[in-house]
Amino acid sequence: MLQSQLFTKTRREAPKDEVAKNAQLLIRGGYLHKEMAGVYSFLPLGLRVLQKIEGIVREEMDKIGREILMSALSPLEPWKQTGRLNSVDVLMRTLGANELSLAKNDSSYILNYSNEELITPIAQQFNQSYKDLPVAYYQIQTKFRNEVRAKSGLLRGREFRMKDLYSFHRDEEDLKRYYEKVKDSYQTIFDRLEIGTDTFITLASGGDFTLDFSHEFQTLCDAGEDIIYLDRTHKIAYNKEIISEENSKKLNVDFAALEQVHACEVGNIFPLNIKFSKAFNYTYTDEEGKQQLVYMGCYGLGPSRVMGVIVEKLSDEKGIVWPRSVAPFDVHMIELQGSNEEVKAEAKELYRELIQEGVEVLWDDRDARAGEKFADSDLIGIPLRVVVSEKTLSAGKFECVERKTGKTALVSISELIGLLRHV
Repeated sequence: MLQSQLFTKTRREAPKDEVAKNAQLLIRGGYLHKEMAGVYSFLPLGLRVLQKIEGIVREEMDKIGREILMSALSPLEPWKQTGRLNSVDVLMRTLGANELSLAKNDSSYILNYSNEELITPIAQQFNQSYKDLPVAYYQIQTKFRNEVRAKSGLLRGREFRMKDLYSFHRDEEDLKRYYEKVKDSYQTIFDRLEIGTDTFITLASGGDFTLDFSHEFQTLCDAGEDIIYLDRTHKIAYNKEIISEENSKKLNVDFAALEQVHACEVGNIFPLNIKFSKAFNYTYTDEEGKQQLVYMGCYGLGPSRVMGVIVEKLSDEKGIVWPRSVAPFDVHMIELQGSNEEVKAEAKELYRELIQEGVEVLWDDRDARAGEKFADSDLIGIPLRVVVSEKTLSAGKFECVERKTGKTALVSISELIGLLRHV
């Protein structure tokens, strides 16, 4: 992609009402546009990053479930049936915005923050025998929550991207087996996103979903709003919300001996058991022809929040430092043309060869000063910067700079392609 053809531009300053580092850098770098507190539009660079995060999530989820896409709107009735219409404190509903609209249809609808009320009847329709179980469905969708105080950029929003997975089982033992499989899948996802080392399975309350403990995936992050009690030796943590003398005895853990750190929740999983199947009278026919309640689990992961966490953790004083797995491009090619048309021709040829090799390239072909181009490159944070200039032209090689380490080397085209293949 040619940078001159991006309709967005970098900014020197972030909006004054943004205090979160991830929001400041993503807005300044041209990744996001703020619509209001907790609501952002993803611009071309930001959409590429989000799609790569979701691509990794999708690849791992396809191994354990089947993708669908449920509606973002739902009627009130199923929420009444589960009793959650009047008990979920972040639930949003919508209706016509003015008299003209209300005159056409005065019904109101739920803006889903989670989809148990929709997926359970769907599964009930198609999976009615023990032969149909277990089964799991997932989706990646925009969700809505009526947050009292949307803050911290992408870390807590009123509109956000979520991957939600739902599994259905014939008994609790089968649910537990699948539950552990999801834990492994999530860890693989966070490893691929390069935050796995600092992400810990964390026991937390079941919230509105279950009376059991749930499991969060918490990434160590100074900007995180959660405090977790971390046991590094056993690679497990406990959310502050469950810290009590009763739970200390129940779990046989001395919470006072553990390290207290800030973290951000990037995923959570809940053993729903029979809560929702009971609400919808969802049963299956077992081998003896008897009706048994279906056991369920739900498993959430926030791609947009992960994007914010990566920026919070991996940025530096110059800007964002993307891991290659989710960077908008593999290479940021900086052309320092001046009045030398040979530099332009060399940059064009390098761009052509890299594209031909399947390398994703953002080519800064703008008529701008070198300092401005370098500053923008640092802010945007693409892992590898390649400079084409009169200096490199005379050397017959290109200047290659690693964004993360600042390491610089002169390389040929073949050496550059080899480097990219082995990163």
